[in-house]
Amino acid sequence: MTASAITRAIARIREEERPVLIAAGFVLVILIIGTAYTMLTQGTAPLLSPNYLLQQLQTGAFLGICAAGMMVVILLGHIDLSIPWTLTTAAMMATAVGGEMAIPTGIAVGLAVGLFNGFGAAVLRIPSMIFTLGVDSVLRGLMVFHTGGFAPQTDATPLMRFLASGRVLGIPSAVFVWALVSVVIAVMLSRTAFGRAIYATGSREAAAYLSGIRTRLVIIGAFVCSGVCAAIAGILLAGYATQAYQGMGNIFLLPSIAAVVLGGTHILGGRGRYIGTLVGVILIVLLNSVLSMMQMPEAVRQIIYGAVIIAMLLVYGRNSKVTF
Repeated sequence: MTASAITRAIARIREEERPVLIAAGFVLVILIIGTAYTMLTQGTAPLLSPNYLLQQLQTGAFLGICAAGMMVVILLGHIDLSIPWTLTTAAMMATAVGGEMAIPTGIAVGLAVGLFNGFGAAVLRIPSMIFTLGVDSVLRGLMVFHTGGFAPQTDATPLMRFLASGRVLGIPSAVFVWALVSVVIAVMLSRTAFGRAIYATGSREAAAYLSGIRTRLVIIGAFVCSGVCAAIAGILLAGYATQAYQGMGNIFLLPSIAAVVLGGTHILGGRGRYIGTLVGVILIVLLNSVLSMMQMPEAVRQIIYGAVIIAMLLVYGRNSKVTF
């Protein structure tokens, strides 16, 4: 290998792999800190227990699936703020319908919301941040109207409970669902024309359009991915809790954005790898677990998530070139 080839390889590692390696380094740091804390205070190291790690992966599957859809949208330079109530609406409709149609109904809700969000962002050209926030509010109102303001009295189906809480070969079923979603998203982004179109559109939409890419359909497709992923997470979460409840998706919005950004996906679009999002999710889950062990209040956790996102936004903003 020549010196120039080595230099190019190092440059590529610095540009593409560095965020992933940094996030993986933070995962190790969190494991070390959490293990040291529990050893000093409890005399045990639960963070190193296989059962504990599998439990964290099980609860992290809900966030991981939400983050997978969010990453596809962020790669375009957009954002989906309707995830909380897309998740909740899908879960409520799935449990309300019940039976064999429960899961298809929940996924159909996510598909419909994704299509509507994509139409607003791609065709109406309304900023996705504003449009999806409005959609989230509409969904919240619809569910309050649907339930009359009370907690729904419907339960998750046995299949929903198995997919969320069951185990196959000792591994939680939710982890397999997360793995399946991850494979689909990763292959789509790296091996398909649609994935290449997402990166091209996110890098420069006008140039992508002039090169023949149907950018409006790409944007709509990305929002559909986000809506369907949120719906799947809602179905699993309803199965985990054995029922749907209002506001069940509120806790996933900020962590899903944080996981995507921590994994190295450019918040302005065009750059990012799915492996980084996976590592970002694991980082967020372990961070939340260690903070819980340390009995940190919820307010402190939210401050940490917000501070991380703001810091990364500042870095991206200073590195991006602005032309007039």
